[in-house]
Amino acid sequence: MTARVWVFSPPKTEVEMTDRPILVAGRNGQLAMCLRDLATTRGLPAVALGRPELDLENREGIDKLIASIGPSAIVNTAAYTAVDQAESEAARAFSINRDGAAALADVAWQMNIPLIHLSTDYVFDGAKPDAYEESDIPAPLNVYGASKLAGEAAVLAAHPLATVIRCSWLYSPYGSNFVRTMLRLCETQQVVRVVSDQHGNPTYAFDLAEAVLRIAQRSLTDDRRATAGIFHLGGQGEASWYDFAQAIFHECSRRGARIRALEAITTEEFPTAARRPLNSRLDSSKAERVFGIRLAPWRHSLQACLDQLVGEGDADAEGNRAGWRQRNASISDHARGQQAVAPDL
Repeated sequence: MTARVWVFSPPKTEVEMTDRPILVAGRNGQLAMCLRDLATTRGLPAVALGRPELDLENREGIDKLIASIGPSAIVNTAAYTAVDQAESEAARAFSINRDGAAALADVAWQMNIPLIHLSTDYVFDGAKPDAYEESDIPAPLNVYGASKLAGEAAVLAAHPLATVIRCSWLYSPYGSNFVRTMLRLCETQQVVRVVSDQHGNPTYAFDLAEAVLRIAQRSLTDDRRATAGIFHLGGQGEASWYDFAQAIFHECSRRGARIRALEAITTEEFPTAARRPLNSRLDSSKAERVFGIRLAPWRHSLQACLDQLVGEGDADAEGNRAGWRQRNASISDHARGQQAVAPDL
């Protein structure tokens, strides 16, 4: 579970946090689990809370709960991320992604502690031919993106020194994401059809978690005005979902797993309730300038992720390496046929 963040200006000290824990809101999401793992590995105090203890739809007592923990900083990874379902549950999406996020930001502001809030590439409509910069005007195509954009504004209004990080195409060994979906489809379908006209930056959640911890450190030790505002953080390099799937299948084949045929299709051939942007690419150069870090190339990090999911070993009679089916037994729980998977924080 090695995180691969390229550091261009080293921190002043080796992760010099206080004894007070970092509070991670959103215990069961991909990023929250990676943050928990990295904090444990580095001996950093961290508390990850989710429902029912910390329920952003039930905001009564949130301030007392957080005050009882006394965190040094809050990282909000909690979100409503069911992109298609949000089209019919707009009120709930806004309740969590806007109002709940604002409640956390308000508590952090009242406690005078840093807040790092996670957002999404889906705040953009994808019409720009180049990668999106933080100064580009958002225009979400779907309810999920609109709720996250409203959340950004609400967070910064409640906590003017908050750090808002937009990420894209998150994947990890945990939860529901594109990599795990491709592994499941590789076992259940003869031909895997994948959208080829949507482009973005695949982002390994462990890489993003490492960057978030470094930003938290900066927020605790430097002038918070330097870390305030909106930043883009995505894996280096771009890909279509089809490119991403090809890389996944290639790496699985290299590890001895049996793979299926891939077929490229268009967005029109894969209708969904929510419209997706054709261009989700994020320009992460601002984060590099301000924090001195950038995430590793996504193809490199994909190997680390698949090491966890697929593993290594001798191939069996069916062409599968030892541990393949055991490691991926839970993948069948995921929503079937979701080639264009939404970011799941």
